[in-house]
Amino acid sequence: MAAAKNVYQLPQSHNSVPRHGVLTLFGYGIQVRVDRGHLVVEDGIGAERYYYRLPRVGHGLKRLVVIGSDGLVSLAALRWLRDQDAAFVLLERNGKVLCVTGPVGSSDAKLRRAQGLAVSNGMGLEICRRLIDAKLQGQEHVLRERLNCQLTADTVAGFRNKLGSAENFDAIRNLEANAASAYFREWRDLPVTWPKADLQKIPVHWRSVGSRQSPLSGGPRLAVTPVHAILNYCFALLEAETRLALSALGMDLGLGVGLHTDTANRDSLALDVLEPVRPQVEMWLLDWVAREPLRRADFFETATGNCRLMSQICTKLSGTAPVWRKLVAPWAEFVAHTIWAGTSKSKGSRLLSTPLTQQHRRVAKGRPALPEVKTPKPERLCRGCGKTVQGKSMNCAECDVEIATKRLVEAARAGRVAGHTPEAIAKQTATHRKHVQAQAAWNPAKQPAWLTEQVFLEKIQPALARTSATAIAKRIGVSRWYAGRIREGYRPHPRHWVALAKMVGIGM
Repeated sequence: MAAAKNVYQLPQSHNSVPRHGVLTLFGYGIQVRVDRGHLVVEDGIGAERYYYRLPRVGHGLKRLVVIGSDGLVSLAALRWLRDQDAAFVLLERNGKVLCVTGPVGSSDAKLRRAQGLAVSNGMGLEICRRLIDAKLQGQEHVLRERLNCQLTADTVAGFRNKLGSAENFDAIRNLEANAASAYFREWRDLPVTWPKADLQKIPVHWRSVGSRQSPLSGGPRLAVTPVHAILNYCFALLEAETRLALSALGMDLGLGVGLHTDTANRDSLALDVLEPVRPQVEMWLLDWVAREPLRRADFFETATGNCRLMSQICTKLSGTAPVWRKLVAPWAEFVAHTIWAGTSKSKGSRLLSTPLTQQHRRVAKGRPALPEVKTPKPERLCRGCGKTVQGKSMNCAECDVEIATKRLVEAARAGRVAGHTPEAIAKQTATHRKHVQAQAAWNPAKQPAWLTEQVFLEKIQPALARTSATAIAKRIGVSRWYAGRIREGYRPHPRHWVALAKMVGIGM
């Protein structure tokens, strides 16, 4: 008898993009096309396919990020993105920007001519001093506030003080390189936390941040540790956002201001402008590593030792692009306005617009200069198994039960808890697991609207004080000791409120 054929599974349909406006595509057979005015997007791996159909109005799409190179993007789709002021970004997992397209500002010949002369007339040197001064200031802040390395921070501050006397671009590059060497030297031995379940699955050198210089490339490329792999990918997002910002201002990306030498196939201006934002990306990553563990399933190691990012973590990191866009926008406008100010000293010369920050409009309306940009919060992971957890808990429900059980067993063996036999510990563990699972499964949306905390404290709690602990324990399935605490004024979990309200005849 012939084997039964598998039923074809249609792609999972989605009609909305994440709140940050960044839609990340990965996998094989990626398709981006237009059908009857809608942008149709399909991605995924194998039978697990995802399908998006976005209308022209109310889609919320700002960036379409594609990771990989297997698929097709139609010309109509690129026109659709252009008409909607949405950008298309093609990235590699190792932090290389392959392609960036987005809204382009009007080309002003006067601005571009001045940009080409900036390196020779001294304007580029002043811009580079300002950019590197801000970068070193950010590195000093990271060393003092996050790493608590005061001596190294003083060293970086010394290099920063020498910027004023730097007479050429080589001197500025040397000061920046020496500061970076001292700065990243303090990163090497920083520990990286992993869930206990992953400790046996990771290489030894993944347990620390490691050197910024990869042994595979002699530079930051081809990272061999997860932290630097994440940093390279975030810098790729920052570079893409910088390109889009400069294009919106009508500047030539290939003509740098002198910090990076103009070479073929490199957008030197974008690499110059993003330098002051690098320490803020690094500060965000250090905060993440210090607070939350990484997960082994988000990384893999190639045959050469290169640490690569999996699609899941790439999608999460792509969601940080709007933050880096806001941080780099003032610097892009600073460079454009500084170059423009040197083109003409006449009183009748017009001001260059501020389409990225809307600074002119904010000043006209009397608003603050620029609002504070908040960096995204990392996902909370269980320190035992690596699962996603909600709230402020450091472990999932199952790991909490396991930890509590181990503590009881250790206490019983040490003789600190009398009467705790293995049978009693097993019974207590089962009860604790039941209550933890009930709390996790409870849906606050099903709670009656009238049953608020104030109603419970003012009406239900006094009535429970006149009820026996035995009756309360039987009603909600808890111990008599816990029921006695409720009679004394302890507020139980909200999942018990409905049963207790019915018990005392309130709200019926």
